Amino acid sequence: MRRLPPLPALRAFEAAARHGSFKHAADELAVTPTAISHQVRALEEHLGMPLFARRVRQVVLTEAGAALYPVLRDGFDAFAAALQQLAPVPARRHVTISATGAFTGRWLAPRVARFRARHPDIDLELRATDAVVDLHADAVDLAIRYGRGPYPGLVAEALLGDRFAPVASPALGPIAPADLAALPLIEFTWRRPHPDNPTWKTWFAAAGLAWRVPRGRLRFSDEDHAIQAALAGQGVALLSLALVGDELAAGRLCQPFGPTIPGHIHHLVRSAAGTARPEVDAALAWLRSEAKIT
Repeated sequence: MRRLPPLPALRAFEAAARHGSFKHAADELAVTPTAISHQVRALEEHLGMPLFARRVRQVVLTEAGAALYPVLRDGFDAFAAALQQLAPVPARRHVTISATGAFTGRWLAPRVARFRARHPDIDLELRATDAVVDLHADAVDLAIRYGRGPYPGLVAEALLGDRFAPVASPALGPIAPADLAALPLIEFTWRRPHPDNPTWKTWFAAAGLAWRVPRGRLRFSDEDHAIQAALAGQGVALLSLALVGDELAAGRLCQPFGPTIPGHIHHLVRSAAGTARPEVDAALAWLRSEAKIT
């Protein structure tokens, strides 16, 4: 067996040596300065040598005390580190949000920093998919659904309306509607056919222009790829103003002319049977504030 002095005496000495004060050691250990003095005196008697030179309102380590102090300090630090590693790490709160790839990349992701600034203790998981997810089976707290609804079994609220218009890179220079006959028209394939899906043919009708198959067309299966092509100056794209709002504001894209035509609505949906959680409420408030819903 190890023949060691009592642990309270070792703790009292280490704290007093670290602070250079019995009073400050007493404050740390929630005892009186007299108790610290008694513990240190007992340790000195056990060792048969003084560990401190007592002075007015100050204690100074002797040569023996200076040799003992770093050994105890490092030992207590090692104890604390080992115990901290053994302690269970509290689970962080998190919220899972599902949205289309284009909406996640163009609208949600650029705004995440503001959520994290408000709620550094809540983790977000953004699941980008154009498939309709089952909120319960896929463990999704909130989803952004793009369409007209209804959404049975879900609590739904309109988050963002949408308008579509021709947009292009400023690198193409000034563009007029007459130029559409010579410029490539960028479009993307809608995953779910609907008579109200905005298309170039619909836009031409709204603009009072005769529709004719353009000389050049560039079609993508993914909406975000169509946005990238427009940013690269590969033609004029008919795009959601809600999704390219940041690019328009920054001057990376421009809307050279109108009109705009209606798109669908971005709905914020959640399970009607879900249990209320503060972190989900925080995410709801953030999404509404970003969409300027009060």
